Amino acid sequence: MIPPGETTGPEVTRGFVDTNGIRMHVAQCGSGPLVVLCHGFPESWYSWRHQLLALAHAGFHAVALDMRGYGQTDQPKSVDQYTLLHSIGDMVGLLDVLSADRAVIAGHDWGAAVAWYASLLRPDRFRAVIALSLPFLPRLAERPTSLMPQNEEEIFYQLYFQRVGIAEAELQRDVPTTLRRLLFTASGDVPEGISYRGHLTMVPRRGGLLTHTNDPDSLPGWLSSLDLDFYAGVFTRTGFRGGLNWYRNIDRNWELLASLRGATIRVPALYVVGDRDLVLTFPGMGELVRNLSMLVPALRETVVLPGCGHWTQQERAFEVSQAMASFLREL
Repeated sequence: MIPPGETTGPEVTRGFVDTNGIRMHVAQCGSGPLVVLCHGFPESWYSWRHQLLALAHAGFHAVALDMRGYGQTDQPKSVDQYTLLHSIGDMVGLLDVLSADRAVIAGHDWGAAVAWYASLLRPDRFRAVIALSLPFLPRLAERPTSLMPQNEEEIFYQLYFQRVGIAEAELQRDVPTTLRRLLFTASGDVPEGISYRGHLTMVPRRGGLLTHTNDPDSLPGWLSSLDLDFYAGVFTRTGFRGGLNWYRNIDRNWELLASLRGATIRVPALYVVGDRDLVLTFPGMGELVRNLSMLVPALRETVVLPGCGHWTQQERAFEVSQAMASFLREL
């Protein structure tokens, strides 16, 4: 484990780059072919702490970053500055700063969406893609928020995130508790007797996102108190608005990516998901995962991790690092 702090280990260096009009915080390790690591919500570069070292030891230059709106990276004020196209521009600019013609791009959760679409739009710069948790989601025929489930009692969590200020107020009320509940409840460590699958994704209209979460008596083995303190420190300082603004561009992304309807990803790909990942509870997601090769013809492998929840690269650090290194060596 890499302890948190400004110096995270003898092989990991941290600094800043200017890309696409923002100042981005990056952590990097190793030398060799470049691998860019994009995190999801609510996380930071730190979610890739294990893979940074593992990929460096495997002969690669691993670069994990605080995505736009997170951590020590700039947090633009305007909601419309958080589209997929902005984030893909950030990644292309990062390659330019690093003087890299091409890279493999990897992502988890929202970072996986960035990785998939970066490889779709710029295969000349991103020669392969590794996605954790979220499969490639083709453009829908209708506006995404119009298809999200809701009823008189509950709404889909992404709809709950749409109104600026509501989710922020809830999540920032007690940041350590928020993160402890979210990280545990969306993990594969929730006891089988506690039915969380699907519940965390629906928010009571008279409650909040944390209503259906569990506060553990002790942290799971993959999440130490130092890890939790690091995340809590980050979001206590920045708040959650930057991350939530990604969700507030779901419909805008749908509009901007209209020309990509029916497009398929042609670069080599690896997909990794836990069999207890809440993403698999989304309507139609199981079938999409089973038929992913139809949308990603060069898909090399789908790895399903038994007992693993949503925080793939943290819950199963060794297995994920091994799968990534093996895929990268074969390119």
